[in-house]
Amino acid sequence: MSNNTINKEEVEKFSKIADEWWNPNGKFKPLHRFNPIRIEYIKNNIIKDFKISSNHKPLKGISILDIGCGGGLLSEPLSRLGADVVGIDASKKNIEIAKHHLKKSNLNIQYYCASPENLSYKKKFDVILNMEIVEHVEDIPEFINQSVKFLKVNGVMFIATLNQTLKSYIFAIIGAEYILRWLPIGTHDWNKFVKPEKLENICNKNSLELKKIDGVKFNPLLNKWKLSSDKSINYITKYKKN
Repeated sequence: MSNNTINKEEVEKFSKIADEWWNPNGKFKPLHRFNPIRIEYIKNNIIKDFKISSNHKPLKGISILDIGCGGGLLSEPLSRLGADVVGIDASKKNIEIAKHHLKKSNLNIQYYCASPENLSYKKKFDVILNMEIVEHVEDIPEFINQSVKFLKVNGVMFIATLNQTLKSYIFAIIGAEYILRWLPIGTHDWNKFVKPEKLENICNKNSLELKKIDGVKFNPLLNKWKLSSDKSINYITKYKKN
């Protein structure tokens, strides 16, 4: 019997605001702003790693498991780029919202209310996304262990999260939640933030080799996120399964 990686408090927190997923000016406004850089990073790295000659549907034939998919903010654009996407989330409300929005989008995405340890899915995937999710689970090592079993050998896992630094506490919690009110207060728990070296250690134990790590920084003048060498707050990683 697998350990449960679901943190019920975290699931309830996001279920309460699930209706806001697709409102670009609602509670998930920061994620809507963050989305373009995430999509670009994932797309460009998949094209490079899988040696795809880019066209209008560059991810055609690539299978992706989006873990902690929420309302489908990443699943839908990646499906539009041609990928075969399966999205899972531990929140039933999130999955309901994702399915509801899917009807309007006319895309072919499979959504399941599940976490990696209780997902019954026979096929393995080329790519797994763990984006802004590891800081919300109960047990990160077990979560990665359960996630990696769905990844093909030589497959790629993207993990985006927050570094555990004084700077991340000041900017991501005090700044984003209390001062700027970008996020509802209590969205993040600094104790759950993960240092890149700790994440790498966990991943190495699960046959995942770090191939790339980049910082992600908000530029207030341009009002958008960009890749950066500064990994002290947000960072995004690419791992390959040996």
